[in-house]
Amino acid sequence: MVAIVFSTVVFMNVFFGALLLGDAIQPGVLVGAAIGLLGLALIFWPELSGFSLDNERALGLLFAAAGAVSASLGNITSARNQRHGLPVVQVNALGMAYGTLFMTLLVIVRAAPLRFELTHGYVLSLLYLAVFGSVIAFGSYLTLIGRIGPGRAGYATVLFPVIALILSTLFEGLRWDLVGGFGAALVVVGNVLALRRRTPEP
Repeated sequence: MVAIVFSTVVFMNVFFGALLLGDAIQPGVLVGAAIGLLGLALIFWPELSGFSLDNERALGLLFAAAGAVSASLGNITSARNQRHGLPVVQVNALGMAYGTLFMTLLVIVRAAPLRFELTHGYVLSLLYLAVFGSVIAFGSYLTLIGRIGPGRAGYATVLFPVIALILSTLFEGLRWDLVGGFGAALVVVGNVLALRRRTPEP
């Protein structure tokens, strides 16, 4: 469910890009995103069919939606910054510093314990998340936003859960069914439609 909600970032990027940056709405991106989301819904249909809006799940869904909106506005902010000549690496470093400060204050206010394990698995996973999963990944993604626009770059959010499923297939023995395979095919089709270059007008 979270994967489905967060994948709506592509629509939000198109909407906020038009509203806040004056970007033109590209029909191909919207059509591709809709097809991709349909494919994603088919892949996760077992989880979706068992979802119910009880109190805890509704609250989680609300937090997921708020996170998607926040992520989209961050995409738009990055696009705006790059159009004004602000460098990605330095701005990304400042953003992560602000985020670290906010999370530290939140931990202090909640009196939550700070734990650090001096084990190989813990340290290596932390380094992986910090270097590859944050600095390199976000630097690359924000650069992509500057090059192809927040609408088309946002389509990457549709591919995240599909990549996770592929890794699960390779390393965790996940078995695909016909519906899931068809959904994955729709995601690929949507990707092609959303990211293809528009034919220049004569």
